[in-house]
Amino acid sequence: MNMQEMGTAIQFRAPVKQFILNNERLGMVRQLPDFVKLAEAFGCKGIKCDAPADLDDAIREMLAYDGPVIFDCLVEKHENCFPMIPSGKPHNEMLLGEAETQGVIQAGGAVLV
Repeated sequence: MNMQEMGTAIQFRAPVKQFILNNERLGMVRQLPDFVKLAEAFGCKGIKCDAPADLDDAIREMLAYDGPVIFDCLVEKHENCFPMIPSGKPHNEMLLGEAETQGVIQAGGAVLV
């Protein structure tokens, strides 16, 4: 959904880091693109992590890279990926997952979202 922006990041060598929480679905549609190859097609770095034990090192690699990165982080296929923005709602009404975290984004923090 952000590929046009990645083209701009490559053009200007902006160190944009795109972190994908990948449950292999886009809504109700199964998606199986190879995001590492997609990153390489754009001329940026692609990283894929599918093991929790490798996550910290993969994130360090992403942050250390001086340029755009697409980071494909595989997560449990049947879990919802949070945060989620409900259809028709503003960013400051995003769902964070746990009931006790709902409604915690107040006016001061909302400007950052």
